[in-house]
Amino acid sequence: MTDTAAVQELPDLKVGQITRTTLALFAGASGDHNPMHIDVDAARAAGLDDVFGHGMLTMAHLGRMVTAWVPQERVREISGRFTAITPVLASPTVSGRVVEVFTEDGEQRARVELTVRLEDGTETMRGSAVVSWP
Repeated sequence: MTDTAAVQELPDLKVGQITRTTLALFAGASGDHNPMHIDVDAARAAGLDDVFGHGMLTMAHLGRMVTAWVPQERVREISGRFTAITPVLASPTVSGRVVEVFTEDGEQRARVELTVRLEDGTETMRGSAVVSWP
């Protein structure tokens, strides 16, 4: 059974500015030292103005949004699709909303649509999560 009347907005997660320090620390923690994220000269050689955020850093923000809302053990699935890059010094915001409540494997669950946007409205990631509900 599906209940689409259960639409609920989640509190936004304001990530804060993605600084060069953020990118260096994420590179060290993740092992992703792709120069496009940490070396301005490499980014410029590729035709970009500057370095940009790791895609998996943005994905981590999706996970952070979901686990700020429900405990981690209630997360059944999380996925995302990159739609644009996150420039250095941008301040992304993650938003989410419950769009469906359903039963699967004898458990009531909620499907959540997630979006990461920059201050100018650019969407950098679209994703979804399924969590046990309530």
